[in-house]
Amino acid sequence: MRTRYNPKALECLSEFDRYVESKEDIQKIIKENSGKKIYLEIGMGKGDFITQLSLLNPDNIYIGVEVSKQVLFLAVKKLQRYEKENNIKINNLYFMSFDAINTAEVFEEGQIEKLYLNFSDPWPKKKHAKRRLTNERFLDVYKKVLVKNGKIEFKTDNRVLFEYSLVSMQNYGLKFLEVYLDLHSSDVFNIETEYEKKFSQFGPIYKIIVEY
Repeated sequence: MRTRYNPKALECLSEFDRYVESKEDIQKIIKENSGKKIYLEIGMGKGDFITQLSLLNPDNIYIGVEVSKQVLFLAVKKLQRYEKENNIKINNLYFMSFDAINTAEVFEEGQIEKLYLNFSDPWPKKKHAKRRLTNERFLDVYKKVLVKNGKIEFKTDNRVLFEYSLVSMQNYGLKFLEVYLDLHSSDVFNIETEYEKKFSQFGPIYKIIVEY
């Protein structure tokens, strides 16, 4: 479903103190938090997953990336409501908007501890395969910003994207640590995304954890 356009979205983002617009600004934040591990979610949607992750691990820094500023605006509003209802402020969570292929232009080599890809656009047509976030060209980008032996956690409900990602990651030479054909049937700890909560009833959730 397409997100409804809100003309106030950009103004809201610019006023939100944890929305980071530039490489210079995020690098300043990382420098100010020297010694802390940095975790990145690409395609964060409305932010449920990374918000809960940041709450569970207050000593780490979490950065959620969403290419659509209209969707990011909804994530900001949702976070603001959550903070108001619970009388808290989540100071270790930041939001950014850029295309995933530009990740290495925003972060320095070896800055990211782990990268999360949750329910990425499957780009079902074969001619669009290079746009899938587990395509080789994206795996090249992630390798640049991840620490040595850095990890990717990938979740999807799309069987075709799951199988494509298995092959792509294997061909790239990544080490498989965990593979789940039905994540919700396992007893592994799992933070659900908003999408996952809505659609997991219709079929299995697949998960892959790999290491460079």
